[in-house]
Amino acid sequence: MHLFGKKKEEKSCCCGGNYTPETMQTAEQKKQDKGIKILGSGCAKCMELERATRAALSELKLDYEVEHIADFAQIASYGVMSTPALVLNGKVVSYGKVLTTEEVKILLSK
Repeated sequence: MHLFGKKKEEKSCCCGGNYTPETMQTAEQKKQDKGIKILGSGCAKCMELERATRAALSELKLDYEVEHIADFAQIASYGVMSTPALVLNGKVVSYGKVLTTEEVKILLSK
């Protein structure tokens, strides 16, 4: 029942993102990319995880590209609900906490 002619608001998601089939398809395609990705909005914790990851790569003398993803559609495509997250070759290996350089080195050497 509509009281006073108020229209019902329709939202596609609780976080108000622009999640169209096209953006979700693009996010799914990006998920298949190889390499290392940091998922997060760019907050201090996300930046700390990125620094630890770059330090681990340097110490292990590995030449990987590190991509920082802040787009919530892409983050959601990984199933991550808590950032920061670390993705290695399309697989989420850590989420919801800042890893130390040593912890990242262990994950990279697996």
